[in-house]
Amino acid sequence: MPDYQALFHDLQEAKAEAWAAALAQQLPDAFDASKHGDLVKWQNVINAIPELPHSHIRLNADAIQIGCAGDLTLWQRQELEKQLKALHPWRKGPYQLFDIYIDTEWRSDWKWRRLQDHITPLAYRRVLDVGCGNGYHCWRMLGAGAKMVVGIDPMLLNVMQFQVVKKLHGTAPVYVLPLGIEDLPPNLQLFDSVFSMGVLYHRRSPIEHLLELKACLQKGGELVLETLVIDGGLGDTLLPKDRYAKMRNVWFLPSCDTLVSWLQRCGFINVRVVDVTVTSTDEQRSTEWMRFHSLQDFLDPDNPQLTIEGLPAPKRAIVIANNI
Repeated sequence: MPDYQALFHDLQEAKAEAWAAALAQQLPDAFDASKHGDLVKWQNVINAIPELPHSHIRLNADAIQIGCAGDLTLWQRQELEKQLKALHPWRKGPYQLFDIYIDTEWRSDWKWRRLQDHITPLAYRRVLDVGCGNGYHCWRMLGAGAKMVVGIDPMLLNVMQFQVVKKLHGTAPVYVLPLGIEDLPPNLQLFDSVFSMGVLYHRRSPIEHLLELKACLQKGGELVLETLVIDGGLGDTLLPKDRYAKMRNVWFLPSCDTLVSWLQRCGFINVRVVDVTVTSTDEQRSTEWMRFHSLQDFLDPDNPQLTIEGLPAPKRAIVIANNI
């Protein structure tokens, strides 16, 4: 299991000792190798990576940069690339680890560009990233000056990919936990900024998710919500009958007006839609680092404005709101 002692220290400093105590009970169970057959293999990959001194770090670049080509011997580079590929598929990124470019399925930097000028500056803020994947945006948040970043994602492979990047980076107040938001204490009220990007439509109850996010925020804190939406007016919502873009776990796709009304009903204020963008096959696609099917395979081949099921193709909105 990764060492989370630094996180426990940061939580005690933030007067969140109760959460630290709860995590001490939750994490051993979450990292129980008997519950996930690949965990030992992934951990062995991480353990096999040596300490690799690096000449520079850039967390505010499109691709998270750690080191450069001249920092490694040819043999070290070959071994590291082999170890990184053993953690396939890489979905969130990109990363530039020494001279190894991890061309992930998602150009997550595009999403960051769309939101970075609209959010409250993250300097000195405690930040929560819900459904963070392998932590790409967590690193961008740290690069933007956050005091502490906690990401949560229940997929252990994502957590292991984050641990590799952190091992290469070195000590930093950024952490990814193998948990869902339902595993966090109620009424945590700890974070200045909470991000939920690409999560809402996977929840059976969107209202419950919004209330869970609200409970994580301090008074006056900021929510950054990104989710799939449809065209339409107040009250319009798509509930896919079966699959959406070949995904079974997609429940509610609201119009922007409906989404704003949900947030207001949950007690958020200053709710504003800051971006609406159609997802393109340049932003989400198969690569050498994610060789499975991707967006191109999920769209109608004769009409890319529709999914393979004949539903509106993915369109995503970013909404920002404040806790009372």
